[in-house]
Amino acid sequence: MRKILFLFIIIMSAGMFSQSDQIALIPKPQSLELKKGTFKIDENITLYFEPEFEIAGNFLNDFLQNGAGFQLKKTSEKEADLIFKKDVSQPSEGYILEISNSKITIKASDASGAFYAVQTLRQLLPPQAETKNPTKKQSFSIPQLTITDYPKFQYRGMHLDCARHFFDIEFVKKYIANLALLKMNTFHWHLTDDQGWRIEIKKYPELTAKGAFREETLIGHYNDTPQKFDGKRYGGFYTQEDIKEVVAFAAKHNVTIIPEIEMPGHAQAAISAYPELGCTGTQIPVATTWGVFEDIFCPKEETFTFLENVLSEVIPLFPSEYIHIGGDEAPKLQWKNCAHCQKLIKDKNLKDEHGLQSYFIQRIEKFVNSKGKKIIGWDEILEGGLAPNATVMSWRGMQGGIDAAKEKHDVIMTPTSHSYFDYYQSDNPDEPLAIGGFVPLKKVYSFNPISKELNAEESKYILGAQANLWTEYIPNEKQVEYMVFPRILAMSEVTWSGPSENLEKDYPDFVTRVEAFMPRLDSLNINYANHLYELEGKILKEDGKVFYELTTPTKGKEIRYSINNSETKAYSKPILIEENSKISANVFKNGEKVGRDFFEEIMYHKGITAKISLSVPPNPAYAAGGKEALINGISGSDKRYGDKEWLGFWGDDLEITIDFGTPTDINSVTTRFYNAPGQWIHAPKIIKMIRPFVDGTTDTISIPTFSPDDNNENIIEGYIPIIPILAGKMIDGSKIVLIIPNYGIIPEGQQGAGNKAWTFIDEIIIE
Repeated sequence: MRKILFLFIIIMSAGMFSQSDQIALIPKPQSLELKKGTFKIDENITLYFEPEFEIAGNFLNDFLQNGAGFQLKKTSEKEADLIFKKDVSQPSEGYILEISNSKITIKASDASGAFYAVQTLRQLLPPQAETKNPTKKQSFSIPQLTITDYPKFQYRGMHLDCARHFFDIEFVKKYIANLALLKMNTFHWHLTDDQGWRIEIKKYPELTAKGAFREETLIGHYNDTPQKFDGKRYGGFYTQEDIKEVVAFAAKHNVTIIPEIEMPGHAQAAISAYPELGCTGTQIPVATTWGVFEDIFCPKEETFTFLENVLSEVIPLFPSEYIHIGGDEAPKLQWKNCAHCQKLIKDKNLKDEHGLQSYFIQRIEKFVNSKGKKIIGWDEILEGGLAPNATVMSWRGMQGGIDAAKEKHDVIMTPTSHSYFDYYQSDNPDEPLAIGGFVPLKKVYSFNPISKELNAEESKYILGAQANLWTEYIPNEKQVEYMVFPRILAMSEVTWSGPSENLEKDYPDFVTRVEAFMPRLDSLNINYANHLYELEGKILKEDGKVFYELTTPTKGKEIRYSINNSETKAYSKPILIEENSKISANVFKNGEKVGRDFFEEIMYHKGITAKISLSVPPNPAYAAGGKEALINGISGSDKRYGDKEWLGFWGDDLEITIDFGTPTDINSVTTRFYNAPGQWIHAPKIIKMIRPFVDGTTDTISIPTFSPDDNNENIIEGYIPIIPILAGKMIDGSKIVLIIPNYGIIPEGQQGAGNKAWTFIDEIIIE
């Protein structure tokens, strides 16, 4: 699948692309004017740059040395063939790149702009230039052109969780280098959590002697019953010298590192090393499973002393203006049962435990501010009152960021719906195990960090966006890259070029450039996921008829299919569906099959031609199939809820109306729910259905569902089996209404306690 035909793309002055020349830039520049002719880069080219542009100039020379076997000789500005010039008219991080028949000129107002011009120049070179240590000196011809470019957002970030699984500094540096290639400027380094403390703190050696190692690690998914473990001690940490080495490397790649030291929650590893930091004072182990744990930092004076001492060692290591202090997923049960905490709430005139968390965060913020730094926290820091100078990282959706921006706080948007790269990126059943969710490439590309709820003034507080990679289910470097690439290409374009204004027009162009970019990823030895040759199926309805449409992301491919074991034929138009159908299909490129086999099974039940309406829309993180997914004849995965057929609703009571248009005989109505308390997902306790009759009357029936408390033997792998809402009892009517109450607030002692529960529902089958 990696033998990819290098597509030829031309970039017109308006920034549009067509297939005719060797340019495939990601992220797309703001404007590009292509000219006739080329410019040759070889060992005879001379170089000039001002001291301010030393990082960019040195990067270019090192790149050419590694990929072409030569460096450019430095000379005066007057005599140089490749010139970096100071141009104060350029915006911050912006640049102009001019390539004529005689020279290359880079104009920038700051070092960042010059560096990004070099990354663009690098992408104009062929992919083999990325291969290190050539056997002989190379030369390259690049097109003559003028690019004017600058970023849409000032914050363009990528996160890596090194607490759940540990990655050595050489891989971390490779990760950072890849961000630089894509003009991303921030690396969010998650260094502490329940499963491991990863940064050396000299004043507290037990943090790494004990807190950096767990006795074993969960095998399989958290929701598996029973849970299984590998029985192997696991861990590692970064010395302060390691940190300095990585920070220096990042500086040479124009990347700022923001460290994250979690508090008050996600602190079990720290408390395992120093039990006095918890409310109970009891010895606990470093966590061996995933999820959220009740042992959190107790807001005692000795705890604040500890955290201030830790931060006093962390802050000098990182030049960033920000320190990330977490603030998310902090259960309050121990605080509720702690005499000290309750007294503190009373003494400080706080409303409740949420107010105590706000007090905790604000106290830490004052200390961080005293060191000349600012804090970033996850959107839970809004609860109980936001710290005065805090920046909010909005992950549970966009709303936290919207609320913060309206309060004139800086915001970085990183919602699960578009930016969680630990979620599945394909609904193919052979994808590697992931935490759940569904964030395919197109979903990332469709992201707009600025909500329509914000006016122009409020929008200024949206600094940018970030993609996150949590590593509970990502144990090695190859899988990190598989989950990140190519989705990071989409995030880089969203944050640099700006969100798409016409997704159906822009996305095919983007995918064409991604396909052309893959040989560069091959040269960089990046283990990317290639889903560009996969098929996607969709039910279409027109004039009471049902059709099945097949599409594949890239152009110039042939689709061949078979329905109900018929002879294979070329696909040219949507397939008419009039009965239960099994479809198999493949993508062909130049006559050869590429990608993976595709299969779909469609149930032609009575609901498939009906109309459906919902009282509330599904959450954006779990709405890929839209409301039609509930009556399109296609069931969701039996192994995971995060595909386009399962719809997720967070805390909402749901009312579903299915309208048949005319009176219809109905003998059965069935559906199913997902139940995974470990992921805040709870099946509803009951379902109600309003049943219509031909005489216009209705009645309402209530049907109990299974609960995990029942220990029902039919509960398998977290799924509630198909529930017969109506069976063996014919009714006549033109519509039915299903009422699905949300489970409610998650009770104490369970994952996500105090939060709203999720409801996940699959196909509603009507026969």
